[in-house]
Amino acid sequence: MTTDQITLFALFGAVFGLLLWGRFRYDLVAFAALMAGVVLGVIPVKGAFDGFGHPATIVVALVLVVSAGLVRSGAVFLITRTLVDSSRKLGSHIALMGAIGGVLSAFMNNVAALALLMPVDIQTARKAGRVPGLSLMPLSFATILGGMVTLIGTPPNIIIATIREDSLGAPFKMFDFAPVGGITAIAGLLFVAFIGWRFIPLGKNASEASDPMADMGQYIAELTVPEKSGHIGKRVRELYEIADKNDVAILGLIRDGKRRYGHANATKLLAGDALVLEASPDALDEFRAALSLDFADGKRQDALQAAGDGLQVIEVVVTDECGINGKHAQTRSEERRVG
Repeated sequence: MTTDQITLFALFGAVFGLLLWGRFRYDLVAFAALMAGVVLGVIPVKGAFDGFGHPATIVVALVLVVSAGLVRSGAVFLITRTLVDSSRKLGSHIALMGAIGGVLSAFMNNVAALALLMPVDIQTARKAGRVPGLSLMPLSFATILGGMVTLIGTPPNIIIATIREDSLGAPFKMFDFAPVGGITAIAGLLFVAFIGWRFIPLGKNASEASDPMADMGQYIAELTVPEKSGHIGKRVRELYEIADKNDVAILGLIRDGKRRYGHANATKLLAGDALVLEASPDALDEFRAALSLDFADGKRQDALQAAGDGLQVIEVVVTDECGINGKHAQTRSEERRVG
């Protein structure tokens, strides 16, 4: 081996070692390796940054932009909330979630598609009382398979298309991979949905893992009603059904800087109102996307956190001997805040 070859392989070994260590960010490791290659003379100075202008790099960057847009728009949460049902059998659930993941990963980064659907899948597993690993691994496979259907579904397809253009003068088109990739994705999805998940090891503590989100912290947060919201004019209690579906507790309402609590359930929403909520981060994000609400600014969130330190949601049992047994909640004003 020549000196340049030994140097290059040593550089590769150092890069892989740093990536496995995980101490430094991947992009910093990659850029540092590029600069080291230039300094050591194994990478020509004139072509050091040619990769940044490669079509594959640009397309992957644009796909990540599209992925971020889908995340922030709430479109994925809207689809999954409508279609996913915890009462379905495991095979049907895997097939449905896998189909959604496969379609998403065909047009966006498959890692981003998996990251979007994982919280939904875990919440569904929690509600169904089953181990999340039984559906998470098939979901991962489905997103990988879906990426093979289109040109932009996975970076290797883009690289192959570029090589074909250099060799034959014309690249692969968007859906040229679909005849092979589509059949492979469908066959793979059917296998993992109805056969493959049965071979997934459950582990010794599977019986104790039926509620994977039970230990996830609950946060008090504030979401504001935008000016063009379709929920302006609705009463707070009309949002309870959606809140319950997303495991969100509506604690109160803020209007003109004044906080209202349980008795605000009959108040009609106005633009600028803020809902005080208690939920896990994932549930809060789904609720926000479902109602097209906005996050409060940082200063208001800090003030809310300070003001809500003593605020808790508790459950009480009405016994037979209790004085409010059989009486309406409104007449007893049980939903008022007790100071």
